[in-house]
Order: sequence, then structure tokens, then C-alpha cells
Amino acid sequence: MITDWERAEIDRANASGLTPVMFIHGLWLLSSSWQRWRDLFEANGYTTIAPGWPDDPSSVADAREHPEVFAHKMVQDVTDHYLNAISELAKKPAVIGHSFGGLIAQKIAGEGASAATVAIDNAPFKGVLALPISSLKSASPVLGNPTNHGKAIALTLDQFKYGWANNLDDAEAKELYETYHVAASGAPLFQAAVANFNLFGGETRVDHANPERGPLLIVAGEADNTVPLAITEASYKIQAKNPGVTEIARIEGRGHSLVIDHGWQEVAETALSFVKRFI
Repeated sequence: MITDWERAEIDRANASGLTPVMFIHGLWLLSSSWQRWRDLFEANGYTTIAPGWPDDPSSVADAREHPEVFAHKMVQDVTDHYLNAISELAKKPAVIGHSFGGLIAQKIAGEGASAATVAIDNAPFKGVLALPISSLKSASPVLGNPTNHGKAIALTLDQFKYGWANNLDDAEAKELYETYHVAASGAPLFQAAVANFNLFGGETRVDHANPERGPLLIVAGEADNTVPLAITEASYKIQAKNPGVTEIARIEGRGHSLVIDHGWQEVAETALSFVKRFI
């Protein structure tokens, strides 16, 4: 269900007459984490929307008071929520997603619903076989206990430092953790982990062959422990078989926090430059 605040963003975007850019966050963040990106894109002539995942709290403070609301959120339900929002837009949007949001952005592109797509350090989809040790360690706070599938899991500061902020100093890592980090559903990580054992691909399946997919940029943080370069490069190799434009941008020395840390603007401008070429 589209919330009142999400509908207000959609109405604002439609009233502007501008091309919309939709932002999709991943696990352990809220949509508010995109605000600096939204300001940048709007300063460059776009309108933006950043819906949450279904039933997301309205603020980090609310999320920390009620972490249980994140439990049971599944990849396809979240994808359908964003597709519903797109269906109410007057113009086909560009779509930008990070982590599991990057996977969902590619699922949306595979539906032919995106005018251009940027997937940043995307979670793996079916067919991506790379499984680096650092990725397993980063996911271990969730995957280490099978009962976490139905739970909301928060990271400790040390877990956040390893998975997200491994290329940052301790002060910035702590600041990001205190400013942005919220609990997350364990289910999507389990869905991604078993996708290649599912005959039909499960909910992390991406239609990467659809000729209506549109142009796609995959952005890879080369120092990412959560989604190492092997995963983004494997994603690129599969997507590159599509007849549409498929590109990869490798960002040297950047970890999983690259959309929210001090270097966010370099990544945002890389995405903006790509979107500008096609819209």
C-alpha cells in the first residue's frame, strides 16, 4: 500500500512535469539516507521520489524504538511496492538502488519499468555464483542463525565497521552508524543465499534478457566487504548479454557505505552522469 507521504511525493513529481528519479535503499537504511542524492539530482533538473520498503518507520528514531516492524520483509513484496509507485508516475523514471535496492532496481529494469537504471554494490541475483569470504563474514550476523529468516536483525558497531565502514576511520564509522543504521529483515539475505538452488530462481530472479530493460550502470565499490567486486563484476557479465547499454564503474577504495559516507558525491555524480546521457 502506498502511504500518504509516498503519494505526496508521487503527486509532487507528477505536478513538476520533470523526469522522475526513484531511489531504492537496501537493508539497514531508511529512504531518508538518500536526501543528499535527491538534492543533487533536483539541482540538475530532475524530480525525485524515495519510497520506503513496506511499513518502514518514518524516522531512524522510530525504527530503533520498533525494530520488529522490519521482520518478514521479502524481496518480491518490496519490488512490487516500488512498481506500484512507478505505476502512478506520469513519466517512466530512472531508478537508482543500493545493495538490495540495487538488486530490486535490476528487477524493476527487467520488468521494462525503468528509463535508465543504476545499481550500486547490488546484492547478488540468481546466476551470480561468486561467494567471497568477506561477503559470507559480512552476512554471518544474519545467516549464522536459521531462525533469523523471520526476524529483524540489527548490526553491532563492530559488524557495521566490517561490512560497511571498513575503509573509514573509527570516528566516521561511528557517526554513520549512529545517524543511519536501523534493523533489517533477515529474509532477503536468506533468499539471495539459496537462489541458485531454486529451479525458478525465487524472488531474487532478474529478467536480465528483456530487450526493454533499458540502459544499466553497475557501480562497484572496489573495497566493499559486503558486496565484493567479484559479485558486481559477475552481475555485470550477466547483464552485459542484454542488447541494451550495460556499463560498470569501479570506484577505487570504496566500501559498502559509499552512498552515505564522506565520498558520496563522487558516486552520486557518476550515477547522475549516466542518467543524463539517456534522459
